Amino acid sequence: MTHKIATVAAILLASVGTASAEKVKFEYWYGLTGDLGEVVQETCNRFNASQDQYEAVCVGQDGYEKAVQNTIAAFRAGKQPTIVQAFDAGTADLMLSGEFYPVSKLMADTGVAIDWSDYFPGIANYYSSKSGEFFSMPWNSSTPVYYYNKDQFAKAGITEAPITWEGMEAAFKALKASGQACSLAYAPSSWIDLEQFSMANNVPVASNNNGYDGLDTVLLFNTTLHVKHMENIQRWLAEGYALLRTQAAGKTARDSFVEGECSIFFSSIADHNTISKLKPTFGWDVQIIPTYEGVERKNTVVGGASLWVLSGKTDDEYKAAANYLAFLATKPEQQFLLENSGYIPVTKSTYEALKAEGFYKKAPYINRDIAMKSLTWSEPTELTRGIRLGSMIQIRAEWTAEVEAALAGQKPMKEALDTAVSRGNELLARFARTYEGKSFP
Repeated sequence: MTHKIATVAAILLASVGTASAEKVKFEYWYGLTGDLGEVVQETCNRFNASQDQYEAVCVGQDGYEKAVQNTIAAFRAGKQPTIVQAFDAGTADLMLSGEFYPVSKLMADTGVAIDWSDYFPGIANYYSSKSGEFFSMPWNSSTPVYYYNKDQFAKAGITEAPITWEGMEAAFKALKASGQACSLAYAPSSWIDLEQFSMANNVPVASNNNGYDGLDTVLLFNTTLHVKHMENIQRWLAEGYALLRTQAAGKTARDSFVEGECSIFFSSIADHNTISKLKPTFGWDVQIIPTYEGVERKNTVVGGASLWVLSGKTDDEYKAAANYLAFLATKPEQQFLLENSGYIPVTKSTYEALKAEGFYKKAPYINRDIAMKSLTWSEPTELTRGIRLGSMIQIRAEWTAEVEAALAGQKPMKEALDTAVSRGNELLARFARTYEGKSFP
């Protein structure tokens, strides 16, 4: 009897091994880290458990920038993944690389269905060609907001969270008068202070409609309302309304907010879930980012990342990738992501279903859909559909380095922005030479 059981067990193990070997494996490299990285890994586990044909092998890359850089290096060695999660700043570089399989074409070729018309235009436009073909699939999407301490606002007599910068400065003064030492915990962010600020205030970041209309593009942010705004931030720091808070300094802006040290901080809506988990001892809420008075407010644009399917893979791997993307696009999987992060729905049907279910009226999701209000404030215009700039990762780094130098008192803010533009234009010129004769599709 024992021999028979052992024999049957051996046969079963062999059959399991065969079934496992027959699963089509594909690699997925992701950029999210920490708690959010764990959520990505869990979506892979959920997909693998949902069916027995395919297996997603998901590998964290220790940050968005490294995910893009490591993928470029992997191509040179012929070892690129099937899917990479690339953030918004890598979009232009990936588009012109030609080393990807447009996701709308992938789904059509493999016969796996996704309703692309269901995606919000403000999200879809960022990752699509001018004709509307999806190059990558929107997934973890966000936009900036500001977080505020409701208790400290009430003490200062502030009854409504301001949506203009003039109103914000008045709030700073009221908070200080009420005894609050720090109104704003500030950390320089090109994504918020430059890119999203420019979208909401309807001013260009660069020529050629922010790069969409040609590679002979130059940066313009040292000539727009952005200069006044960064000078105001510098002044608010000097006048004691704000404190500079960076990871390098040992305390982040979010830390200062959660600890009650500062009343306001700006971040992605994706931080909403993290702050809930940190359990501040005060009431808090979120509001759309402000615009200046006299400006016709426009929509902000999507941040976060999308999923790119890369070239050089087998038909079986592409069929596996298509099934994984379709899995992530479903309402249950979008909801799983939202419940375990601060991200927002990418499809209209999921958003409407969640609203009908009262999702955004329940803790800890209350008012999280303020991000949708910001993204859909207006129909995207030529200036607010997004940014198509090559070398955007490096351009962001130049902006950050120069702004930090100005805030350290090393130079006037205008000079810092002039230098960031000059260095950024050198990067754009080099990008244009690399892809001479090409244009964004």
